[in-house]
Amino acid sequence: MSAVGAVFSCSCLRSGVWLLKPGMQKMSFLHTAARCAARDYYEVLVLGGGAGGIAMSARMKRRVGAENVAVVEPSKTHYYQPLWTLVGGGAKQLAASARPTGSVMPSGVEWIRSQVTALDPDKNCVWLENDIRVSYKYLIIALGISLHYEKIKGLPEGFNHPKIGSNYSAQTVEKTWRALQDFKEGNAIFTFPNTPVKCAGAPQKIMYLADAYLRKTGKRSKANIMFNTSLGVIFAVKKYADALLEIIKDKNIVVNYKRNLIEVRADKQEAVFENLDKPGETEVYQYEMLHVTPPMGPPAVLINSPVSDASGWVDVDKETLQHKKYPNVFGIGDCTNLPTSKTAAAVAAQSGVLDKTISLVMKNKLPVKKYDGYTSCPLVTAYNKVILAEFDYNGQPLETFPIDQSKERRTMYHMKADMMPLLYWNALLKGYWGGPAPVRKLMHLSLK
Repeated sequence: MSAVGAVFSCSCLRSGVWLLKPGMQKMSFLHTAARCAARDYYEVLVLGGGAGGIAMSARMKRRVGAENVAVVEPSKTHYYQPLWTLVGGGAKQLAASARPTGSVMPSGVEWIRSQVTALDPDKNCVWLENDIRVSYKYLIIALGISLHYEKIKGLPEGFNHPKIGSNYSAQTVEKTWRALQDFKEGNAIFTFPNTPVKCAGAPQKIMYLADAYLRKTGKRSKANIMFNTSLGVIFAVKKYADALLEIIKDKNIVVNYKRNLIEVRADKQEAVFENLDKPGETEVYQYEMLHVTPPMGPPAVLINSPVSDASGWVDVDKETLQHKKYPNVFGIGDCTNLPTSKTAAAVAAQSGVLDKTISLVMKNKLPVKKYDGYTSCPLVTAYNKVILAEFDYNGQPLETFPIDQSKERRTMYHMKADMMPLLYWNALLKGYWGGPAPVRKLMHLSLK
């Protein structure tokens, strides 16, 4: 594998559940009961058909045979969501991020087009819609993360108005681009919620693209670009945070820390934020453009589940991805409580470790491969520049290339925009890509 495959763009790891066309809503959400479990037992059962679920089902097919693997996934469309930053910025088309779920499902693996309603790990089974029970020998949970626009007063109905968009759903990402194109003058506000999120860099990537677009179209002097974030820092890793703060200063962007979006008055083009440093105090901002990053949380089926921790995330060992209580249960991706950023890059690295973990467990051996928390976020700072952030559990840079990756580079932009989608569809989803560690080792060995 070439070095360009070293990292993945940020992303949500579940198949998209928002729609390409709002008018197709009923058709797109139809789950055919006839395609529920063909059998009531599988050696390996995978919950979720996003990046982690598809990658692991491909790997398990090679371990135990396709006929012994099933994937539970209700969505008919699989999205490569890291592309949505560029869709919202007008650099890519939404259709390029979508493929039918059936086309990415490993051949021969059973696709159960249903939704998980309950997990019963004590009896080695799960319950699906229509009270269908499916048992397993090994369970892989890859259910992703849930978006909660409804936790912001005025949403999601506010998306029916202009001037507001969100790169986190297929239904609203094109509205981001329209809002940017329609911008005249005033505040362009970009938000970061007071919850865990998938790809912590994405909320500000679109801000940098907006700055570039407004400069290109001669409107930047009429724009006040603001990043209202619930966090107290611009980025968790200091090396990249320092670089981003220099870019923010150079681009004359205003950052308001500890501000959390709680209401959108779309008819008035007003956004209401709470000041997290002063409980009960709110601030109202008029906007000409608003990009919303929604609050997020674990899928409802995992809340109060036997497999989850107190917060609702799948409770796995951070090094092996094996469940802490149930040795035949495993987790991958956004739905887990792994203390690292929730990105597709993390899934790539996790898939290689989890494959080794499960193979040893199947042989009644203890797992030895350890996940170091590797994750990555290609921080798009312009239409042709990216800072490639890579780091581990401890927030320490864990970089692939023998260069200073905190600097903006055109090559890294092309990697994100052009190479990563190819690697995603043709390597990760087929179970052939387990993260950048081998490439990183080769790059550094070549320097000795």
